Amino acid sequence: MDTRTETPTADATRDQLASSLRALVAESEELVRQIQRSGNEQLHVARDRFETTLASARDELEAMQDSALRRARRAAKVADQAVHEHPYASMGAAAAVGALIGMLISRR
Repeated sequence: MDTRTETPTADATRDQLASSLRALVAESEELVRQIQRSGNEQLHVARDRFETTLASARDELEAMQDSALRRARRAAKVADQAVHEHPYASMGAAAAVGALIGMLISRR
């Protein structure tokens, strides 16, 4: 089962998160500028815009978190299935990784 076609790549997710955070920072900077030069009514408008942007960023972060959890659960199911289908190969791979780690630690 290839999960790469079902979900965006980690790089795309990071880029999306970075873009959202940059937009939030830009909106915050604009809010600060408006507060410095505005009257009371403009302050309320700016605050409402900022709260909307913040809520949107929060929703996007929650959606990304949910997506990451779904991918992790799917990967765990695939790994569990592979171990059940090939138990001896899994034990051999685990032993090989353990031996490699042991050799690397003992060289220090």
